[in-house]
Amino acid sequence: MRYIIYGAGGIGGGIGGQLFHRGHDVVLICRGEQLTAIQRQGLTLKTPTDTCQLPIRAIGHPLELSFTDNDVVILTMKSQDTELALRDLEHAGGSDVPIICCQNGVDNERMAARRFARVYGMVVWMPGTYLEPGVVLNHATPTGGLLDAGCYPHGVDPLITQVTADLTASGFSAKPDPHIMRWKYTKLLSNLFNAFQAICGLGARGGDFGRTVRQEALACYQAAGIDFIPEDEMRQRVQTEVKLADIVGHSRAGGSTWQSLTRGLSSIEVDFLNGEIVLLGKLHGIPTPCNHLLQKVANQMARTGKRPGSLSVEELQGMLAESGATYG
Repeated sequence: MRYIIYGAGGIGGGIGGQLFHRGHDVVLICRGEQLTAIQRQGLTLKTPTDTCQLPIRAIGHPLELSFTDNDVVILTMKSQDTELALRDLEHAGGSDVPIICCQNGVDNERMAARRFARVYGMVVWMPGTYLEPGVVLNHATPTGGLLDAGCYPHGVDPLITQVTADLTASGFSAKPDPHIMRWKYTKLLSNLFNAFQAICGLGARGGDFGRTVRQEALACYQAAGIDFIPEDEMRQRVQTEVKLADIVGHSRAGGSTWQSLTRGLSSIEVDFLNGEIVLLGKLHGIPTPCNHLLQKVANQMARTGKRPGSLSVEELQGMLAESGATYG
């Protein structure tokens, strides 16, 4: 099996690097400085216990590949880049190539299923960091992260069973799960705070505002009849499998949205995180002012090039009050 990792940042680089390090055939698809750095010197993968310089093949577009029946694509780009990636993949490899959505949010699988016959969801709990071209950090130990997966919208099959086995043998905790979207909706509850962290900084506390962000989401889930794993069950699984540890010379960075703002990206994935809750609220008549505010402010920060932590919690609360909304 050849693993095509589309999006070689903190998650894709970490997964592709470990698979390659354990002897699997891996190709990375990436762009910009990351592509240039990996093509020139390979991928540097740093963990709490090791630093590996990996001569992985890296390309800039799916058309550079000759697809075969042994290929599987793991999408690891941010959700706002998924639609273009799917169009390029279909053009290059046809609609039969298996697509695994190893991404935050719950919309990637829907996008992929419009074009591809075999689509899989994968929940990702992995403290990956990408801030420097050619270098990816993973602060997790003893396993590299939790990567359970299953068929979309439900079920398991021999392919995803083999993929999760390969990932487990490569240092991750990955189980085939026939109800994978339940896990992904629970993970979304955690990802709603990515924008808050990016807006207010790493040390900011959400307080009543943060609790209301979550309450809005749960109300939307209930109104929409969305099933999800109890949060304490997911928390126990993650805490059992994934421990954070230091990497010499590197402090633990913030989450994916914080990293995107730190790198100066003008596009972030908040529309597919807090925006998913805003959409559900519109569809089912549930007010979502806190999630809408986080979506709006985080997008504005990205468009204007503001750094993470540019606003205080009090300023964010003031904006909510000015809009006439309340929380608590």
